[in-house]
Amino acid sequence: MEHQKIKHVVVAGGGTAGWMAAAAVSKLLGKTVKVSLVESEEIGTVGVGEATIPTLLTLHELLKIKEQDFISAVGGTFKLGISFENWHDVGSDYIHSFGYTGKDCWAAGFQHFWLKGKELGISKEFGEYCNEWAAAKQNRFAVLPNQNLNYAYHFDSSRYAKFLRKIAEEHGAVRIEGKIEAVQQHEQTGFITGLRLESGQQIDGDFFVDCTGFRGLLIEQTLHAGYDDWQHWLPCDSALAVQTENVQPPIPYTRSIAHEAGWQWRIPLQHRTGNGLVYCSKFWSRDEAEAKLRGNLEGEMVTEPRPIKFQTGTRRRHWVKNCVAVGLSSGFMEPLESTSIHLIQRSIVRFMQMFPSDGVRQPDIDEFNNQMKFEIENIRDFIILHYHVTNRTDTPFWRHCRTMEIPESLQHRIDLFKETGRVFKVPTELFGENSWTQVMLGQGLSPEQYHPIVNMMDEQELRDFLGGIHGSVERLVSQLPEHQRFIDHYCREA
Repeated sequence: MEHQKIKHVVVAGGGTAGWMAAAAVSKLLGKTVKVSLVESEEIGTVGVGEATIPTLLTLHELLKIKEQDFISAVGGTFKLGISFENWHDVGSDYIHSFGYTGKDCWAAGFQHFWLKGKELGISKEFGEYCNEWAAAKQNRFAVLPNQNLNYAYHFDSSRYAKFLRKIAEEHGAVRIEGKIEAVQQHEQTGFITGLRLESGQQIDGDFFVDCTGFRGLLIEQTLHAGYDDWQHWLPCDSALAVQTENVQPPIPYTRSIAHEAGWQWRIPLQHRTGNGLVYCSKFWSRDEAEAKLRGNLEGEMVTEPRPIKFQTGTRRRHWVKNCVAVGLSSGFMEPLESTSIHLIQRSIVRFMQMFPSDGVRQPDIDEFNNQMKFEIENIRDFIILHYHVTNRTDTPFWRHCRTMEIPESLQHRIDLFKETGRVFKVPTELFGENSWTQVMLGQGLSPEQYHPIVNMMDEQELRDFLGGIHGSVERLVSQLPEHQRFIDHYCREA
């Protein structure tokens, strides 16, 4: 079975992950591969991954999705970054924006020039040298032909799944309604051979994509991939999600508001606002969390708060035998930096790059798992950073986060930045130097020195350098329309 040609891919489960997988495989490989998706209307989806990061645009380009049609169909808005409120300390906030801040030189990042300017009293706020930060602050946005703004989307995840389903079915994917009753395996190899539904229907396939959510019906319950629990680093284990009516025009960024034992998200769409609270059940009861969420909503509730329990961590192996886990079945990273849909996309694209058309081979499996492990561990460290580097000592939760042990890989990054101002990005890592710099500065980590190459500029040259960048940002942003006005013109909800 290991070297059996892959002619039929079966996706187990729908939702965002399932239909992203079905749409991508059917459109990009569908002439050589049959695609079936099994889902049950009785099984709901988590459906709260409504904020994204710019990497999603790459998948949309591959699928030849027209942006206006997509945004209109999903009630979407544009996103330039995330506002972190009360994370560094109560009452303080900063924006982690997409794109780049200032200009680097061959030896040192822009933060080194900014640090010397700050010492001399001539630097403005770090974000003021970034187009995306300034546009977010001024509630302005446009899709520019020269891509001078890096952006992502906010959208209704249930509408997005329907949008992707249409693409998948147009390219030959077949949806099969039903609950999976049993997963069948080859006696000798342990490879999955088929799914039996409660109706008695049999779905045979050559390769299986597990999109069954937290259950991990194929990857864990059948193939026993194993799970690494990261709750000792990321203690939040519960969430409440609720939708509210809009009370103001949508802003072009996600809001992440830290509370006493967790944080609240606010995601503006064209037709409603997505809200939720991520919290740690060791420090807050469900009733306390719900009271906090209800007390911090804007607008009337459209739905009742929906509870979600999770265990932060990752499968030890994302690809086992002839099965790949995608989405929640592969693990869970809390949505603090909007990485869940990115990880779905990376799993799918990576799988297609290594697509085992002439049969499953162990070196492909090992490489896939190594790459996923590397990417997820770097994202994990980036999220832990927000909790651990903080001035907050006002509650037991924040005191725990400040003093908890952290991965050595993250400790190295923190020490490097604090002592030298340096940040190094590994080539395939998701978050770049600018992201790490923005968050470390935003969380209150201030470098003790800057690179000596900055001293090649005298004070006037540094003034001119910083002033030129700031002026360029101001000129660009002043020409942008308000976010709502651009949406009305470009992609108003259908």
